[in-house]
Amino acid sequence: MHLAAELRLPTNWLDYSILAIYFVVVLGIGFAARASVRTSLDFFLSGRSLPAWVTGLAFVAANLGATEILGMAATGAQYGVAVVHWYWIGAIPAMVFLGLVMMPFYYGSKVRSVPEFLLQRFDRSAHLLSSVLFAFAAILIAGVNLYALSIVVEALLGWPQWVSIVVAGFFVLAYITVGGLSSAIYNEVLQFFVILAALVPLTILGLKRVGGWDGLTSSLEKSHGADFLSAWGGTGIGDPNPLGANWLTIVLGLGFVLSFGYWTTNFAEVQRALSAKNLSAAQRTPLIAAFPKIFIVFVVMIPGLVAATLVSKIGTEGSGLTYNDAVPLLMQELLPNGVLGIAVTGLLAAFMAGMAANVSSFNTVFTADIWAKYVVKGREDGYYLRFGRLVTALGVLASIGTAFLAASFSNIMGYLQTLFSFFNVPMFVVFIIGMFWKRASVKSGFWGLVAGTVAAMVNYFVIYKQGVIGIPTDQGANFVSALVGFVAGAVVMVVVTLFTAPKPEAELAGLVYGTRSPGMDEAPSEGDDAWYRRPALLGWGAVVLAALCYLPYSF
Repeated sequence: MHLAAELRLPTNWLDYSILAIYFVVVLGIGFAARASVRTSLDFFLSGRSLPAWVTGLAFVAANLGATEILGMAATGAQYGVAVVHWYWIGAIPAMVFLGLVMMPFYYGSKVRSVPEFLLQRFDRSAHLLSSVLFAFAAILIAGVNLYALSIVVEALLGWPQWVSIVVAGFFVLAYITVGGLSSAIYNEVLQFFVILAALVPLTILGLKRVGGWDGLTSSLEKSHGADFLSAWGGTGIGDPNPLGANWLTIVLGLGFVLSFGYWTTNFAEVQRALSAKNLSAAQRTPLIAAFPKIFIVFVVMIPGLVAATLVSKIGTEGSGLTYNDAVPLLMQELLPNGVLGIAVTGLLAAFMAGMAANVSSFNTVFTADIWAKYVVKGREDGYYLRFGRLVTALGVLASIGTAFLAASFSNIMGYLQTLFSFFNVPMFVVFIIGMFWKRASVKSGFWGLVAGTVAAMVNYFVIYKQGVIGIPTDQGANFVSALVGFVAGAVVMVVVTLFTAPKPEAELAGLVYGTRSPGMDEAPSEGDDAWYRRPALLGWGAVVLAALCYLPYSF
């Protein structure tokens, strides 16, 4: 990702004042949260004490990083209205599924991380492998946000790249190290509103510049064709379309495998729900987040479409402009001072939220799932609290080291989707089979993770990159890689299960669908008619949910 050299914003003292005030508030929240951090549970999961509205906004804000702002606007400029797939089919159903179906298992089992759930359901080998894979992925994704932030600040404000990296890394490190997850979450709530304050004016002024929605669609239809303005246009199998994917790979690759793999097993998101004060609040966390998620697509998609209209050469070879330039170009062109300061602050907030979410999940997994279980076991709680703060610093430094891996992708959304297909999808297939199939053996979890990860990587680096099978775009290849990884992981789990011993049924309470943990918060008594004991009700609920999620596509 490289922004065009000519992108310099006419910032003045007012814009810098807004930036300074924001950074002071961020650090203030971190130091205020320090008073509540007395144990490792306080540091890693906010003591499981936060209300649902706070964790819900933090849940959606944790996703509002480089992916959402630059990545989705770039996707809108490159692929058009098809960007809605990442929201209405690629997010909302999975978020609702997480809240209604999976959170009772996560929260009721009292785990501190997603890999820890695999330890309870399978064995130590599955737990260790998933912990290592997740920690590695979290650092890579945090690096995406930090790299994107440094390039944006360098291009827009003229700051040297190393200054941008050090400043952003320092503030994220400071408020997470001091206040733990509580600091990250409360800052994410603040960042959610700052990001919207940046994107809404950009969307409105952009539409005004191109003559409103009618002017925008008329211009794009002439320059890019009708399919550019249709979510499903040209997605028949074998038909060409801007996205380079057909309806089957969109529905299964993105809508099921990638979406559910990200939203239900990505600890950077699930950690927010696990910090809620009780099971009810934990379940409502992704449900609350789903409401703003429905509408956020418009404030990231429309700027991308406007940029495709105003800057016809964006993304073309030799122009010096990549699709990642969409939002900065509009900021330069449309925003007056003051509003410009808010917009720059919103971009910084977005990158810091994304980086903080991944660093805070990394320090939890590395400390609780790797260090405390396999390296230094049985120490007092204060030791792990201190070590967690140290690992936070190491995580930020590692993120700086991995940041430049994103440089080879002109659309950072493609890079992130590639990472999700490698790391999240295999974990999802192991979760979903282990959660709904009692017979899945303890060894099947480990081999399912191995098979899914390897298969997705082979499909991307060998079959796609070497041209064994022609796939039109990186995004299309990611959808296929996700499907391949899911199928390979599932098949291997079934085969291994046929030849190895299952976990004793008495040890599956609260870990498999239809059972509950005796310690589950707000757990109903035996013999009740709770929804999760009634598959027919769940099935009808899924049908209604699917109908509601697909309804927007009919307009």
